[in-house]
Amino acid sequence: MKRNIGSKLALYPCPVAVIGAMAEDGKPTWTLVAHMGIMGHDHVMVSLAKPHHINRWVKEAKVLSVNVVDEGILAKADWCGMASGAKVDKSEAFSWTAGDAGAPVIDDARLVMECEVEDVYDTDGFDNFITTIANTYADEAILNDKGKPDYDVFKPVLFEMPSYTYLRTGETIAPCLSFAKAAR
Repeated sequence: MKRNIGSKLALYPCPVAVIGAMAEDGKPTWTLVAHMGIMGHDHVMVSLAKPHHINRWVKEAKVLSVNVVDEGILAKADWCGMASGAKVDKSEAFSWTAGDAGAPVIDDARLVMECEVEDVYDTDGFDNFITTIANTYADEAILNDKGKPDYDVFKPVLFEMPSYTYLRTGETIAPCLSFAKAAR
């Protein structure tokens, strides 16, 4: 029997990403986030708490990067989630290159989406950036023979909210819709 546990967000775990934006003096700033959503095959929503220092820069530049975190960059990513950009210069946390749309792209991030902001949807305590994916950059080592990311190789880090825990991604269970085909 199920128990009603109240109005709780229960879509965890979620992928972890470092959001990058250009701040003052041409320096990047970074923050850690796991509140993102797929809005279509070419749109992503990035939800940032209003107090985040980076929000101002995203709103001004109208471009951001979504640097998907794996264990290779997790320690630096975690620090970017703890340190406030209003108090600490986070520009040197990662080596970076400007993406084609102008967002800072972390050199060591093996999968990055560079996104252009279309709109900001305001909710209580959050700026929700509705973005179009302008460019996706992937390290060749994580691509399969069809040129698509292989998540068994890449292994992005996941975040689980109730316990504030990072999780490793697991192994492939089966191809999507294969159970339906087998049931026929």
